[in-house]
Amino acid sequence: MQLTLVQGLLLFIVGTICQFDQQTEAFYWFRPMVAAFFTGIILGNVELGVTCGAVTELAYLGMTNVGGTVPPDPLFAGIMTVVLAYTTGQSAETALGLSYPFALLAQGIGILFKTVYSFVPHKLDKYAAEADVKHFNGLIWGVTIFEAVFCGFVIFLCSYALQAPIQAFVNSFPTWVTHGLEVAGGILPAVGLAMLLLTTLKPETYPYLFIGFVMATFLKMPNVLPVAIIGTSLAAIDYMYQKRFDEQKAEAIDDGGDSDGI
Repeated sequence: MQLTLVQGLLLFIVGTICQFDQQTEAFYWFRPMVAAFFTGIILGNVELGVTCGAVTELAYLGMTNVGGTVPPDPLFAGIMTVVLAYTTGQSAETALGLSYPFALLAQGIGILFKTVYSFVPHKLDKYAAEADVKHFNGLIWGVTIFEAVFCGFVIFLCSYALQAPIQAFVNSFPTWVTHGLEVAGGILPAVGLAMLLLTTLKPETYPYLFIGFVMATFLKMPNVLPVAIIGTSLAAIDYMYQKRFDEQKAEAIDDGGDSDGI
């Protein structure tokens, strides 16, 4: 299916807003799940947007900035996965594999902007020392909005202007290449979860992992929602017990003063 100009312009607006949110981290609209949902609404296929968003979110779940590194962009991946699945008719898993070059493109754009904006902190220090609030705020908002609009324009080009050559390129793939991309796209969510576990899994959380694995594997649940509800309940119980333990510990310290004048 083909995108219309109106849909392309709406994707430009959504991309700009989500990219602005990615820099401010205000509402987390830049996450693939949310961005893909908005994209699905624009394309008139919310189910496709949610499906692609869920697959992409899992794949990019463990990717985060560490030090000066910039990971592949989850926003571009989320939007382009839906667009590619919509325009080429491929599955969400195949579209996820096809969207990875666009995530790398956005990664390069992010590095470029961070390099070009290396002068900004020095200017901000100067304006702060002079108590120049007007220019201080203007510079911050200016560079943030410019980068957001630029990325939105790139999303417009990738989704609307280049849809015909991209569709022809994908249709030229032999069956084994398409199947390989689908398999790779199916593996990526597991890789994303594994990356997340590398940073969050601790010995004290092993029991929760085993409980969830047993429930999902052997109890034949129709989906992961019951596992998620039980996991949330266990987390709430653990939080309340830990909070009560901290309160009792604080009370013991407060009541443990000197006795008998010693």
